[in-house]
Amino acid sequence: MNPASPAAFSKRDEASTFSKITWRLLPFLFLCYLCAYLDRINVAFAKLQMLKDLNFSDAVYGAGAGVFFVGYLLFEVPSNLLLLKVGARRWIARIMITWGIISAGMMFVTTPTSFYIMRFLLGVAEAGFIPAILFYLTYWFPSSRRSKVTALFMTGIPMSGVVGGPLSGWIMNHMGGAHGLAGWQWLFVLEGIPTAILGLIALIYLDDKVSDAKWLSASQRSFLEGALVEERSAHVLHSVKDGLLHPKVLLLSLIYFFFTMGLYGVSFWLPTLIKASGVADPLDIGLLSAIPYAAAAVTMVLVSHSSDARGERRWHLALPGIIGAVGLYFSVSYAHSTPVALVALTVGTMGVMTTISQFWVLPPAILGGAAAAAGLAVANSVGSISGVVSPYVIGLIQTATGSTGNGVLGLAVSLIIGSALVFTVPAKLVNSRKREASRDREQVLEGGAQTRA
Repeated sequence: MNPASPAAFSKRDEASTFSKITWRLLPFLFLCYLCAYLDRINVAFAKLQMLKDLNFSDAVYGAGAGVFFVGYLLFEVPSNLLLLKVGARRWIARIMITWGIISAGMMFVTTPTSFYIMRFLLGVAEAGFIPAILFYLTYWFPSSRRSKVTALFMTGIPMSGVVGGPLSGWIMNHMGGAHGLAGWQWLFVLEGIPTAILGLIALIYLDDKVSDAKWLSASQRSFLEGALVEERSAHVLHSVKDGLLHPKVLLLSLIYFFFTMGLYGVSFWLPTLIKASGVADPLDIGLLSAIPYAAAAVTMVLVSHSSDARGERRWHLALPGIIGAVGLYFSVSYAHSTPVALVALTVGTMGVMTTISQFWVLPPAILGGAAAAAGLAVANSVGSISGVVSPYVIGLIQTATGSTGNGVLGLAVSLIIGSALVFTVPAKLVNSRKREASRDREQVLEGGAQTRA
């Protein structure tokens, strides 16, 4: 019997293979996402100083925060289709290098127009990053293991808050005035350059496909390629047209839109909400904002582990959305009590962040090949529309009423709608068949053992 065949591969061999892949890829991809997402949301901390320095209103800030997603939306699908031609390694590197350079260039913003232009270009540069990584993970992990690895990768979102909050506060407090630059200018420079450097490293470190992975043994490469080919053959949708236009893809995109309304509301306004509760110092705001993000990172991993272990996807997505909505509601109800508001924001952030990592398990479960590349981009593009809508709407409401409360309540409603829509997706399409696959695998292994005996 071929030693590389699935029947000759024990559970210990399989576990060892995926452990090696996880430790090889996830820490680096996590670090890339952490730096990249930090580049996206550091404008929320820069806001605490730059609005006064540049005489920008909250409406200008909200429009600038949102226009990022205009560029992002326009170039998301073309970016992921180009990935199929160029290769994931080169395209991920290109995104990060240009993204980091433009993010650092935000230091030169002086007018609302230049703010809008730089935010738009940042969106163009970043377009395709998340779908590219998620598509790349399908090259290495079958669906039964994808919830956990997706969550581990996406903990880069909350961890960017854990690291970025205190770091941003420290930079703005201690670097302001150095070499004639304001604290918010140093913020963009010092958090943009590492992303470009990681992009250069990605060219050397990542492999485009399993057969290129010399850090795996020949038998491990053969096993993994066989397992992934077998899974891809079970996908319902394969063509680019399916990924762009199929009703299932459009439904998933709509669900993601409502969940990302909550995500971007938290990402762009968490420092402001903490400040509104009575905290003034930027460093204190940064330290306190790390608490919700740290709790969210733990929750994302725990929920993903449960999702993979049970092979159930819908409740593991909808329930965090409902909990997130409850947390946002109470953060408004107790907005002027820092301890209570922080607890509520922590619960809200835990729920919101978990919906994002759990959502991205669904599209690859029904999409394969070119359909996956296109469909992931479409879903992310539609979700990006909420990045335009949520910060701008909240900014307008705050400018008009002096309070973000009603806007945050609107984000809570969007989470409830997204959670309800999850159950319109048939369970048989998205629930993992891990347990059945394990029983089948055990039978194959037993048969192989009897043959060898």
